[in-house]
Amino acid sequence: QVQLVESGGGLVQTGGSLRLSCAASGRAFSNYYMGWFRQAPEKGREFVAAITRRGDITDYAGAVKGRFTISRDNAQNTVYLQMNNLKPEDTAVYYCAADSSFLPTTATMKALSYWGQGTQVTVSS
Repeated sequence: QVQLVESGGGLVQTGGSLRLSCAASGRAFSNYYMGWFRQAPEKGREFVAAITRRGDITDYAGAVKGRFTISRDNAQNTVYLQMNNLKPEDTAVYYCAADSSFLPTTATMKALSYWGQGTQVTVSS
């Protein structure tokens, strides 16, 4: 079992920045692919970013590429999402996800094993 706890959400103005954290407990964190997803009101959950187990490869949704950066610290059992130049359309609940077999993507979302409870990000215009 892996437990995931997100933090770092909040209210920010357009153009501002936030850094989300996802702390993992349980089995060896470095064995897991990690990802971030988000869900806006009345919309489905969507992929945001993913990172491989060693952190050497990352992937981003087109809407956030160039503005968001995913990273991980395996010694601290934590994955981060640095969000810059935030826009009102980034407003959503952000979730982290982990899986030992699948890199988090739109295609693998339903198969991912572990999810956090989410953290709210609100960007005011």
